[in-house]
Amino acid sequence: MLINFFFTLRAAKLPVSVKEYLVLLEAIQSGVIDGDDNSVPTVDSFYYLSRATLVKDEANYDKFDRAFAAYFKGVELLTDFSQDIPLEWLQKRLELELSPEEKAAIEKMGWDELMETLKKRFEEQKKRHEGGSKMIGTGGTSPFGAYGYNPQGIRIGQDKGRNRSAVKVWDQRQFKDYDDSLELGTRNIKVALRRLRRFAREGSEEELDLDDTIRSTAANAGWLDIKMVPERHNKVKVLLLMDVGGTMDEHIHRVEELFSAAKNEFKHLEFFYFHNCVYDFMWKNNRRRYSEKFSTWDILRKYNKDYKLIFVGDATMSPYEILQPGGSVEYNNEEAGAEWLQRLTNTFPKFAWINPEPQGVWGYRQSIAIMQQLMNHRMFPLTLPGLEGAMRLLSK
Repeated sequence: MLINFFFTLRAAKLPVSVKEYLVLLEAIQSGVIDGDDNSVPTVDSFYYLSRATLVKDEANYDKFDRAFAAYFKGVELLTDFSQDIPLEWLQKRLELELSPEEKAAIEKMGWDELMETLKKRFEEQKKRHEGGSKMIGTGGTSPFGAYGYNPQGIRIGQDKGRNRSAVKVWDQRQFKDYDDSLELGTRNIKVALRRLRRFAREGSEEELDLDDTIRSTAANAGWLDIKMVPERHNKVKVLLLMDVGGTMDEHIHRVEELFSAAKNEFKHLEFFYFHNCVYDFMWKNNRRRYSEKFSTWDILRKYNKDYKLIFVGDATMSPYEILQPGGSVEYNNEEAGAEWLQRLTNTFPKFAWINPEPQGVWGYRQSIAIMQQLMNHRMFPLTLPGLEGAMRLLSK
């Protein structure tokens, strides 16, 4: 029944065996995902069952999601918005070009005024607007809409950011997991990460202890006395929190290199994703980030303070996203991101922030300056000297 699905997963280079495929079929035949009334299983229920039976390493979740979507041609997406905006309002028909003087003259609202005004626009507006400065529309200077210009507004229905000035995004965006199997173009990143090492022997005795074997054989009148010891492993524990989506799309390749190197170098590595700033939840799978959330409180309680905390992100966002309750571009967070960052750095005293943005632009981004203060200036560029500096700091 699902043999083509199995071959699709194999074509996507997923290590799926026939035995695991048979387990999936057996689970379906046993009614594992049937409803109480023997209803037909949903795509979501089959997704979770097939992933649980076929994927043994969460690093392969992204490959599985791509293959699943390709085979079924459309996995159901979740939505998190309370009001629908007519598509016709957001269709692009013109591009707005303004001079620097005209841009400087456009009014910028404060946070509270911006949110209150958007609420009023929903109540007032009944039709499409284009090129205006007030209503939800396109190609104008209104703070609400798409393909126009406003120094600070809410981006609605635009495929991606252009001016990086939106304080909120009215859109369901899908992010891609970083691939930890990427072949590194250089070994230097691994070498830099190796500065953060603390070896110890642990586990079963599987490695020959040559010195002790020679010593024991000599003491035993030449009779061979083999001595074994556990292998040496890096005892360092790392909690890696990675910004994904939006402006981080420009840095995917370099962050994937870093992620791949970290997975190889650190045996005790835990990772989570966030977008722009850390709030009350994070996730491990970007395609399922709304249905598989991990409470930040639970993360704070689960991992001990001996974990080294590493943030990876460009820290490029509206300052509201860091300092303002409800400042997240995607939902109304009850507490400011700065509060959560403070809790994380207090819980894990060994921490650092790795920034893929060129260090030369840091001084021109208000949000980076704020983040540097919150990190006690423990921010390092995603360069080899930067990584070496961060690892030296964490190893102290």
